[in-house]
Amino acid sequence: MLSAFVPQPQGLARFELRSGAAIPAESIWLDLVEPTPSEEKQVESFLSIDVPTRDEMREIEASNRLYEEDGALYMTATVVTKLDSDLPESTQITFILSSAKLVTNRYVDPLPFRRFIAYAERHPNSCNSPPAVTAGLVEAIVNRVADVIERVATDLDGASVEVFSASRRKRGAMRDFRRVLERLGQNGELISKARESLVSLGRLLTFVQQSTSVPMSQEVRARFRTLTRDVMAMSDHASFLGTKVSFILDATLGLINIDQNNILKIFSVVTVFLLPPSVIGAVFGMNFSKMPWLHESWGFWAAMGVMLVSAIGPFLFFKRKGWL
Repeated sequence: MLSAFVPQPQGLARFELRSGAAIPAESIWLDLVEPTPSEEKQVESFLSIDVPTRDEMREIEASNRLYEEDGALYMTATVVTKLDSDLPESTQITFILSSAKLVTNRYVDPLPFRRFIAYAERHPNSCNSPPAVTAGLVEAIVNRVADVIERVATDLDGASVEVFSASRRKRGAMRDFRRVLERLGQNGELISKARESLVSLGRLLTFVQQSTSVPMSQEVRARFRTLTRDVMAMSDHASFLGTKVSFILDATLGLINIDQNNILKIFSVVTVFLLPPSVIGAVFGMNFSKMPWLHESWGFWAAMGVMLVSAIGPFLFFKRKGWL
């Protein structure tokens, strides 16, 4: 699908161009969403540029995703999508910025793009040039990543309380950490992909600010500088959260080992307690003709008493030594 955005007094007006429809000359933003080959060729012939295909966007090395050609800036950024699902994904979005037009080529429809389009339709002053539209799109993506980082931070605080809070421990029962491990795994995946996206956006912002081929107003440059600082701060916070995920994960696995060791300890102690009675029972169970107390009326109860004393004795000894 090919959409053209034309500046209007009330904001950017969106025109979805059908196959073969002419591109408005006054448009400042051309948005390609899962474009067909004919739509790519139409944009290429209209602007005399080369729009990378989906395979080319995937195959481009990270170090070669930012370059300048014929006065246009080609920037491919890694953006994390499906953040509200259990399986977030990273995808590539290409920005082609020139002095007159912005072209975006994408094969997903992430929430930041939809939010920015709705915002641009009502705010003409902040979306009146291709660089301003680029700044708005990047800002929407960064804000979305910030929301995810904040959500992960809150969830990690809850997981930390669940793991370390003594009031939540159930006496005499092993806690089920399966749900905690699943939460930590999902949060770790989110933080990893969010940080990958922030690193890519940081390189894109640096490249835009260093370029001199595309004229920008002081206001737009100030927005790019602010976004750069925000991306750097969020990258540091994402790194901190990644470390926190690893710490809570290690602590959870350690507590699982402690609970398992306690269970094994109980079995070991019970085995030790029952060992002397087992020996006594084995002795009295021998089939010899002459056995002590064999023909006494109190023999059975005496044997049971000896076995009980032999079981209580080790328990009191372990208790006194502090081993229990």
